[in-house]
Amino acid sequence: MTPERAIILSAGQGKRLLPLTEDRPKCLLDLSGRSLLAWQLMHLERAGLQEAVVVTGFRHEAVEAEIAQLDLKMPVRLVFNPFYALADNLASTWVVRGEFDREVLLINGDTLFEQAVAERMLAAPEAEITVGIDRKTAYDTDDMKVLTDGDRLLAIGKTIEAYDAESIGFLRFSADGAAKFAARGEMILRKAEGLRRWYLSVIDELANSGVDVRVQSLEGLEWGEMDFPHDVDNLNRISRPWAEQLAVVRA
Repeated sequence: MTPERAIILSAGQGKRLLPLTEDRPKCLLDLSGRSLLAWQLMHLERAGLQEAVVVTGFRHEAVEAEIAQLDLKMPVRLVFNPFYALADNLASTWVVRGEFDREVLLINGDTLFEQAVAERMLAAPEAEITVGIDRKTAYDTDDMKVLTDGDRLLAIGKTIEAYDAESIGFLRFSADGAAKFAARGEMILRKAEGLRRWYLSVIDELANSGVDVRVQSLEGLEWGEMDFPHDVDNLNRISRPWAEQLAVVRA
């Protein structure tokens, strides 16, 4: 079986992108005529996903309005995270913990990706948890670094000392893997430090406790993150051919 549901974490404002995100969340920033979220949902639908759940926070009503005007056949549900300004993204996964009751995709709300990325993740070999990765010649302090052994993930984090890849913020869970992730996340959030945790730190813990965490290479495919103002130019470069292709189809 393959996942039919995708969860997108889009609660944050994206303060590092100010002033672009002063009155709208970064998932709604325009990229070649469409919002980042619109590109994500369109490519997920075209890859065969049956439904999407979007976790919102900052300017929830703006995201709701965006979803309402999109031409999608795939149902999209919104879940509001009231803790978005107080906690890191592990809390967003906790808000939708009930959605981890089956095979599922989990995607960062600031990751732009082409349709082929979703297709490759859906076609990945079975594992409890699969982390989509890319590789490059040099990594910076903001990259979510990954250490691998073949297709097995050994460690993941921004500050790990040994690494050979980076996470793009696109994961796949089996039903068992999803249940283990949700349970571990809830346990961590019962502690004071839980509000400061990234959800990928839970993946690191699970990998080191014997859970089958694998990696899927996405090398050669187009993707990018929306973290800083200079990222907008790169994501416009990536998305421009998609917009041109849509214009040709509609003409």
